[in-house]
Amino acid sequence: MITASIHIVRQFGPVGGMERYVWELTHALARQGQKVMVVCEKLHEPTTEHIEVVELGQVKPKPRWLAMLRFSRRVSKFFNTFDRAGWIIHSHERTAVHQVTTFHGPPILQRKPKVLDWLSPRIMTWEYLERRELCADNVQRVLPNSLPVAAQLETFYPEAAVKIGAPAYPGVDPLFSTLKKSSDGHTIGFIGKEWKRKGLDFAVSVISELRKQDSGISFVVAGPEPDDIIHLFKGWPKDSYQLLGWTRAEDMLPQIDLLIHPAKVEPFGMVMAEANATGIPVLISNLCGISPLISEEQGSSLPLGDIKLWAQHCKSLLEQTELVHNLDLTWADLAQQHIHIYKSLIDV
Repeated sequence: MITASIHIVRQFGPVGGMERYVWELTHALARQGQKVMVVCEKLHEPTTEHIEVVELGQVKPKPRWLAMLRFSRRVSKFFNTFDRAGWIIHSHERTAVHQVTTFHGPPILQRKPKVLDWLSPRIMTWEYLERRELCADNVQRVLPNSLPVAAQLETFYPEAAVKIGAPAYPGVDPLFSTLKKSSDGHTIGFIGKEWKRKGLDFAVSVISELRKQDSGISFVVAGPEPDDIIHLFKGWPKDSYQLLGWTRAEDMLPQIDLLIHPAKVEPFGMVMAEANATGIPVLISNLCGISPLISEEQGSSLPLGDIKLWAQHCKSLLEQTELVHNLDLTWADLAQQHIHIYKSLIDV
């Protein structure tokens, strides 16, 4: 049976984590012979002729809460004149017309509330859009992108719990399993532009502790602008670290022996899945969405706080001789998961 799904995303193209997810999922569905349409603000790259794209035009990007509201209104206006018969409408944004939504990050209610939140149009609009996305009568299935996100949604929106499906984990490009390592056995890496949220300062402290035991350890950082983070390396020997700035994961990962990612908030963590596919162990915080998938066969998942414990695990992972077990997350499998979901909704 061929399914027909319309995916809603503001920016259609591999221009961000969530956007890459939608790009890869829709193309995987099309490759499996499914009928796919995308409704977006803008198409950023040429796509296959098997995906129909409707561009609604860009809205002013800031403030973000107003941009979400404006885009939602444009989407609703489009569907007011669109014949939905036979289509499953799948949103990845805060919209009002979908049967399926994928939730790509922690809910707004996860943040620590402030006394005057009720006076903030930004907070009130965000909460309204999020509740509508999850709890409206038209919503039949909510797909979290990790188990921690699923648990958060069940906590803050118990009325939507019956709609929450199994996690829809992102896939990994097959390219990563073909990469050849060029590392020296003593190199630890960090990838993440939003370095404060992803815990670079903590990682620096961990590697500093480890270097007290082994001065041959080096640290490679990709993502942040070097000028923004150079202060973290005050007192480090020049040859003990590299600050690469923005760098593609596939170019950086072969240079390292271990990926460290002590994030404070991380809904999933694609770079960890990519490192795993490359055969590199990962040391991550238990606040990462991917952490339930990480066992001793892939590395370690630890709570934040104990720098010496993290350094000890770094040392053990660098010294291990066992091959890293591949999680084998593929976009083709994700597409199959969605096809089963769409068929179940069509049969209702």
